[in-house]
Amino acid sequence: MSTLTVHDATASGRKTNTFTLECLTEQLTVRELIRVRIYQEVQDYNLKEPEYFRGLVEPTNAERVLNGYKLKAKRKIDWEEQYDRALEAFERNRFFVLVGDKQAESLDQEFEIKIETEVSFVKLVPLVGG
Repeated sequence: MSTLTVHDATASGRKTNTFTLECLTEQLTVRELIRVRIYQEVQDYNLKEPEYFRGLVEPTNAERVLNGYKLKAKRKIDWEEQYDRALEAFERNRFFVLVGDKQAESLDQEFEIKIETEVSFVKLVPLVGG
């Protein structure tokens, strides 16, 4: 099992969240990385049921707030729905993934997990009026 350090970051490079993911293999595609991340963050939320969901993509029936996303009604989040939303967001350039200092070009791109490998998910925020 390999451990991967992951950061959420703003477009300016400021890290907003850092966590680790446990991976079963030493080779991952970007698609698999997103799957592992989404599964873990949804499972953590569903077990703890905190006030805010701090995930990669906004769940259905939630609103964006300073601390993440607030669900309009308390409920469990479906990780598969979140995964589908995340893949679509990647394809629509709503976020990009940096593995080390290289931007991932596609969902099927593979990378090797080493002790020093760091991954950043950079969320792109639409401009107001744009």
